[in-house]
Amino acid sequence: MHSTMQRIVPFMRDRKRWTAFTALVMLLGVAWTGASMVSDAEISSAGIASPQEGFLAPDFELDTLDGAAVSLAALRGRVVVVNLWASWCPPCRAEMPALQALYEEFAAQDLVVLGVNMTDQDSAAEAIDFADELGLTFPIAFDRSGEVARSYGMRALPSTYFVDPGGVIRRVIIGGPLNEATLRSIVMDLLEEAQ
Repeated sequence: MHSTMQRIVPFMRDRKRWTAFTALVMLLGVAWTGASMVSDAEISSAGIASPQEGFLAPDFELDTLDGAAVSLAALRGRVVVVNLWASWCPPCRAEMPALQALYEEFAAQDLVVLGVNMTDQDSAAEAIDFADELGLTFPIAFDRSGEVARSYGMRALPSTYFVDPGGVIRRVIIGGPLNEATLRSIVMDLLEEAQ
C-alpha cells in the first residue's frame, strides 16, 4: 500500500496531469450520463412502471388472506388505494380504522382498498391476527418475497399509493398515520375524475 501511495502522490501534485485526469473523468461521466438517459417520451410510450406520481403503478400478483390471488392489473378501471404495512408498525395500526372506513364508504363506487402486508418483514399469522383484531374487511395481500416492496421502492411503513382507473399513480404518501379526512379527499377527487 505504501508503494502505491508513493506513485499516486507525485501524480496528484503534478497540476497538468491532475487537471487532465479530472477532465477525463468528468468527460466520461458526461458521456455515460448521456448514453444512459431515457427520454420522457420513451418512458411514456413504453409504459415503464415507476413508483412515482404520474407513472404506471408497478403490477404485482399476490395471494390474499382469503386464499385467492389479486393482481393490480386486474383492478384496472377502478380507483385503488394500495397500502403497504406491517403488523409491528404503530402508524400502520393507527391508520387502519381510517382505511376501513374509507373502504366501507366508497366500495360501492368502485373503490378498492388493498392492504399489502410486508410479510417478508412480518408474518402471515401476525397479519391475520392484526386484520381480525381491527375488523378489516378490505382485501389483504401478502408480499412474502418482498417483490412489491422492491418494485415500489418502499422507504418507510406505511406507504400509500393512490392509483387511478388507468393504472397511474396519482398520489404517494410515505409514512403515516393518514387520517380519514385526507384519505376521503384524495379518493373523492379520483372517483369524480373517473366518472
